[in-house]
Amino acid sequence: MLVWVIYDIIDDKNRTKVSKACIAAGIYRVQKSVFLGDLNLNQIDELKLKIQKLINKKKDSVYIFPMCKDDFAKVKLLGQAFDKEMVTDEIKTKFF
Repeated sequence: MLVWVIYDIIDDKNRTKVSKACIAAGIYRVQKSVFLGDLNLNQIDELKLKIQKLINKKKDSVYIFPMCKDDFAKVKLLGQAFDKEMVTDEIKTKFF
């Protein structure tokens, strides 16, 4: 399942740790505070638990949006958009 992780984290250290957790989970950075990748439900839950431990729940915001592949195919990319092919399993495995 495709998943978007979008965050606004005040503390630099915590923000860096969250971005490293996203990268470690195998999702692709599409903007500074936006990640997208293909994770199963268990991986999404694991990432959520890791992020919960890293953030300040009173000051920070993190959104984890699952998205089906059919809806992702309808996404419109404008300007300097990311490469949608980078999110697929076939491409990701070439980078590891």
